[in-house]
Amino acid sequence: MAHYEEVTVRGYDEFSQAISERKGKDIFAYFSGNKDAQGKSWCPDCVTAEPVVRREMTHLPEGSVFIYCQVGERAFWKDSNNQFKKTLKLSGVPTLLRYGTPQKLVEDECFKSDLVRMMFTED
Repeated sequence: MAHYEEVTVRGYDEFSQAISERKGKDIFAYFSGNKDAQGKSWCPDCVTAEPVVRREMTHLPEGSVFIYCQVGERAFWKDSNNQFKKTLKLSGVPTLLRYGTPQKLVEDECFKSDLVRMMFTED
């Protein structure tokens, strides 16, 4: 039994809802480009980063929440007015962040298991 909760959402509205339903919890959010029917994302960095992030999830804090969020298709992501860029200030995918803190890993930082583990284990 996992010691954390994993939630999978698509798009900003689902993400916001997942956050608001879990107020007061330690929330980690991972943002990836949408996947196709074969489960492959249009974002090559996301394909590289996901197994690294998944391996380190055993280090997630007790009782925390891991939100896996697909941000949309490439064209939507490229639009600088999308909510992820405007409201969450995301600059790239993949991004792994500890919600409500300045801690975040962007793009190739998500390839480094030691950085991912550090984010999951630091208070």
